[in-house]
Amino acid sequence: MPELPKKKVGIVACSGEELAEGTVTRLAALKVLEQLRPADTVTICLPLFLAGGEGDRAFARFYPTVAIDGCEKRCAARATEMYSGKPAGAVVVTDIVGELGLGQPEGLRRLNEAGRQAVDATATRVAGMVDQLLDRPWDRRAGAFVEATSAPDEAQSAVGATCSCGSGIPVQTVDVGGQPVTLAGLPLIFQQLHEAGRRPEAGAAADILATVKVYNPIPAGAEADYAAALLREYAAYCGKQEEPA
Repeated sequence: MPELPKKKVGIVACSGEELAEGTVTRLAALKVLEQLRPADTVTICLPLFLAGGEGDRAFARFYPTVAIDGCEKRCAARATEMYSGKPAGAVVVTDIVGELGLGQPEGLRRLNEAGRQAVDATATRVAGMVDQLLDRPWDRRAGAFVEATSAPDEAQSAVGATCSCGSGIPVQTVDVGGQPVTLAGLPLIFQQLHEAGRRPEAGAAADILATVKVYNPIPAGAEADYAAALLREYAAYCGKQEEPA
C-alpha cells in the first residue's frame, strides 16, 4: 500500500448564505480549523468540491470528513457522500440549536448572541468528533469505523488552518475506455511499485488494479478497461524513470 500523508480530518461546511445558520456553519468550521483543532483538520471547499476539485475529492476519499450543515437540507453531507463517500460525522446547526434550547440565530454578516452561542456549540461538537475520528480508524471503502488496532497518532505542533487540496494526496488522470478518469493516489502507487522492482508486465495489472480500488471506486464491469489503462500508464511511468538524466 502507498505510504499516505499523516491522517487528518476534513471539515466541509455548508456554503448557504441566505440563512444565519449558514454563517454559523462557516464560523464554526473556522473556529475548529484555527483555534480548537488546527493540527488535526483541513478545510474542504464545498463550491470547489462540487465543481470537480480533485484535491478536495481525493482527500475525502482517503480520510474521514465531518460535514457541518445549517439546515435539514444537509447539502454538505449529501455532496460529500455523492462525490467521495459517506461522511464520518455530520452536524446540523438547527438540530444543535433545538437540542440545547438556544435562541434563533439571526444576522448574515453579524450574528446575534444566539448565533454566536450556536457557533461555539457547533464548533465544540465538531472538535469532539475530530478527536473520536483520530482515535478510531475509518474504513474508506465501508464508510464506517473499524476496530482500533493501534495507538492514536502522536500530537502535532499547532499550525494554522490548511486546505485539503494541499494535503499531499496526489492524483493522476488516465484514459479509461476513451474517458478521462482521475484516480487518487496513483502516482504513489506507481512510485512504490517501481521502487520495489515490479516490472510493467501483464501479471502486474491485477495487482495495480487491486491497490487502486482501495482508494477509488471502480464501476462494476469496467475492471478490464481499468486494468489495461493502469498497466499502460505504469509502463509509461517506468519508461520515464529509466530515461537517462
